[in-house]
Amino acid sequence: MNRIRVLLAEDHTIVRKGLRSLLDAEAGIEVVGEARDGRDAVRKVQLLSPDVVVMDIAMPGLNGLEGTRQIRKRFPEVKVLILTMHTDEEYVLQVLAAGASGYVVKQAAPRELVSAIQAVHQGDSFLSPSISRKVVEAYIRQAEAMAEEDSYRRLTEREREVLQLIAEGHSTREISQLLYISVKTVETHRAHLMDKLDIHSIAELTQYAIRKGVISLGQ
Repeated sequence: MNRIRVLLAEDHTIVRKGLRSLLDAEAGIEVVGEARDGRDAVRKVQLLSPDVVVMDIAMPGLNGLEGTRQIRKRFPEVKVLILTMHTDEEYVLQVLAAGASGYVVKQAAPRELVSAIQAVHQGDSFLSPSISRKVVEAYIRQAEAMAEEDSYRRLTEREREVLQLIAEGHSTREISQLLYISVKTVETHRAHLMDKLDIHSIAELTQYAIRKGVISLGQ
């Protein structure tokens, strides 16, 4: 069976050598090279044709995020596995968006890194269990925000006007007078608003308008 060819990209020599010792002990893995920063990693991917690049994020010259982006763009067959001390979900989301296949925290057990390398080499994704829940929650929040943004864009110009006036506390009759439309038309616009936004009360409409910046809390 062919061994997994790994390139290590880490600016701290002691850490890099420690990783190499760890992976050299694995029969199914061959460390084909080392890089001290993102730019060096991109160059050595071209020279050494690794299967997997184990990449730190915080490196001088060219960081791991940009290094990942360049490697995935120029060498799409090469998998990138991030190994870092950062556990902030924003880092995780950024590197995944840049094309990384996995994310392992340096606090993880050595076996976890080996499992991650094997997983991404096989075409799977891998996230350290300690951050996977954070990432899922962040994706859910992003999806909800995008859905809300899309729902606002679907509103017509008139519906947005009605939304603002409702949120400002105007009655149906006042809105009809301000917009020179009938009370029934205002009620129709309000019904369409609630249907499109999946909102079921004036209070929820007001909260939505505040979230979208249609009105401010001081209004």
